[in-house]
Amino acid sequence: MREAGATAVQELAFTFADAIAYVQAAVDAGLAVDDFGPRLSFFFVAQNNLFEEVAKFRAARRMWAKIMKERFGAKDPRSMMLRFHTQTAGVSLTAQQPDNNLIRCTIQALAGVLGGSQSLHVNSRDEALALPTEESVQLSLRTQQIIAHESGAADVVDPLGGSYYVESLTDRLEEQALEYLTRIDGMGGAVAAIEQGFQVREISEAAYQHRREVESGERTIVGVNRYVTEETPIEGLLRVDQQAAQHQITRLQALRGRRDAGAVQKALAQLDQVARGEDNTVPAI
Repeated sequence: MREAGATAVQELAFTFADAIAYVQAAVDAGLAVDDFGPRLSFFFVAQNNLFEEVAKFRAARRMWAKIMKERFGAKDPRSMMLRFHTQTAGVSLTAQQPDNNLIRCTIQALAGVLGGSQSLHVNSRDEALALPTEESVQLSLRTQQIIAHESGAADVVDPLGGSYYVESLTDRLEEQALEYLTRIDGMGGAVAAIEQGFQVREISEAAYQHRREVESGERTIVGVNRYVTEETPIEGLLRVDQQAAQHQITRLQALRGRRDAGAVQKALAQLDQVARGEDNTVPAI
């Protein structure tokens, strides 16, 4: 949702609203929260504002612990831990001056590490233009490795804890996200809010406001609306061999030609029937 234009607050609120709906559905189905709680994990995006992103991750960990303990009565400390993967923001990548994306992704990756992410993916500098080249992918990997082994950022838990600014931001993001959750609860939960188009409207408005700020120059995007330079056409982008696509098509056609079409339809019909009922779908899959 962050890639669609959501703010940090919206990402927190809507992610946890969805999670609450999932956990409630599992509990309603008869599962004990501590039987599955430790296995839950999350996915967040890291954007450019370093301190806001660190505070967002800190607020997320605090919010999830409270939700699981106070809302669902979890007793196992592992159920209250927020395990999450972070990916740098693809929407922040620019086609103009693509080498600038290296700096953007480094800041975003650092925010994920400082915020306590357990898993990290760093986008590549040329992904606004094409699939990344091998060189670009290696630079993204080296970004993670330098942060991990040379920066010292990963040597201590919550290294920015105690900073007046980060603590204040953490409190503010949590408070605003909880206000969203209260509104969503008032609508009947995440599913009901989605059906009413609430999340889509909120994210669309945030994305529109961001675009207006960029186009007016109120928000600076280096190389796009400020510090613009004349650029020569970019060379060395990855070009996918069109024969590769044809090769995959040929393989798929061959598979469909030799498999039992009747068995396929029978299996799909069985899966459809199970999915419409209350039985476990895994055996049918």
